[in-house]
Amino acid sequence: MLGKRLVVVSNRLPVAVVSDGQTKTLKPSSGGLVTALNPILESEGGLWIGWPGMGEDEEIRPLAEQYNRDHTYKIHPIPLTEAQVDRFYLGFSNQTIWPLFHDFLGTTHFDVGQWEEYDKVNRIYAEHVAEEVSPGDFIWVHDYQLMRVAYHLRKLGVEQPIAYFHHIPFPAPDLYRRLPWAQQIFNGMIQYDSIGFQTLRDRRNFVSLARERLRKTNFRIQRRHTTFTINNREVHVGNYPISIDFDEFDKGARSNAVKMEMEVIRQAYQVDHLVLGLDRLDYTKGIPQRFLAFERLLEKFPDLQGKISLIQVVVPSRTQVKTYSDLKEQLDQLTGRINGRFGRHGYVPIHYFFKHLNRSQLLALYRSCEIALITPLRDGMNLVAKEYAAASGDHKNVLVLSMFTGSADQLGKSAMLVNPYDLEGTANTLHRALHMDPRERRRRMRALRSQIRRNDVHRWVKWVMGALTGVDARDIASELEGKGEGSYEPDPELSPHVESTRRAREVPKKLL
Repeated sequence: MLGKRLVVVSNRLPVAVVSDGQTKTLKPSSGGLVTALNPILESEGGLWIGWPGMGEDEEIRPLAEQYNRDHTYKIHPIPLTEAQVDRFYLGFSNQTIWPLFHDFLGTTHFDVGQWEEYDKVNRIYAEHVAEEVSPGDFIWVHDYQLMRVAYHLRKLGVEQPIAYFHHIPFPAPDLYRRLPWAQQIFNGMIQYDSIGFQTLRDRRNFVSLARERLRKTNFRIQRRHTTFTINNREVHVGNYPISIDFDEFDKGARSNAVKMEMEVIRQAYQVDHLVLGLDRLDYTKGIPQRFLAFERLLEKFPDLQGKISLIQVVVPSRTQVKTYSDLKEQLDQLTGRINGRFGRHGYVPIHYFFKHLNRSQLLALYRSCEIALITPLRDGMNLVAKEYAAASGDHKNVLVLSMFTGSADQLGKSAMLVNPYDLEGTANTLHRALHMDPRERRRRMRALRSQIRRNDVHRWVKWVMGALTGVDARDIASELEGKGEGSYEPDPELSPHVESTRRAREVPKKLL
């Protein structure tokens, strides 16, 4: 889009180091960011900087060099010690920022040593970025682990525009103030030239915080972003919902490999209805509440016993953290209790898997399960909801979605929204989904797919980069419409008086 090299900076690289006991290799990582950005970088090239999942530079360097010879874009690994990972990632990032920003104040841990390590590692990332970038590169930093990278880049003399995208929720000012290092984090974030959030709610929360802390600053409200000036530098704060490569999921779901996996699923699960739950292991995903709502469904509608099963796949994550290992134990116990209560010979109510899936298995589950039950207690976006709809090309499936996800802002009109804390309401919604008229199913799924196709990952990139270059999102939408990609759908405006500030730059013609 900018005609410049894209440099992505994130906590993890898009690949992970795996070992068979003798040799180490790189395999693709999972996660929303990799899903979203890989298609862009594979198409246009660029550089991705991040931690490879191990600490020894001499071990990862030859693997990275081989990867760079074989791929369109390059990777630059940042080795971290075990102690740094423990304090920066497992500690401050995931015991302080993650729970606090997801409204789980009761599980938030404040430790000054972990904070100091967090800032130190952000400086290490900044040093690697400063060594690798050229003046014409577009630097795009991602997520809550790296909120102070721009602060350290400015200290190192990097003056070019730097963008940041915040993938998780951003809390309201009252909750944010609980953080002992709130001012330092805020000071770091406003060193970015473009700050992107998933939803209008997150954008409002940050802008409210900025107004509170920058009282003499003028804020200009625009269609998809708010702009303010600090130290003669404009900062754009926008809401740009991340998405997926719709065509990749749509076409992939029709492949012969997926059809073979679907036949395996059909033979393995001899019930009338399959419901899918798919999550990374995390207490924000609402998996225990989902199990209890499914139990309530079987209690309240006994005619469904023996006819419906929940397939729950939990992807291992952060098992070194006690909160997560405790959650896994809770899920094991709930599965055993519910299956013991309602199961019988030939029938298992909940099929629970703690594992990774390959792509064909994932897409086959999306197509085979007539209902996706996606019920996080709080989620920045949730791309599983979008992937499920993109893979549902026959329009027979139903998306049941938590109202507390960022995806609900986009998909709420056609999905069936639930409050995951309301077990009775979720069970009733599941029952309605099962008995929904086929014509209504097709109407809802067509609308979901149209929305996701129109606002795909490529448009997400254009929104973020358009804000940084001063191109109004409506201009970008016009460019997209000229390519037959659908109409622009603005979010509700923050103010009845919208000021359009277009700088004297041409609308970018390339994607990158």
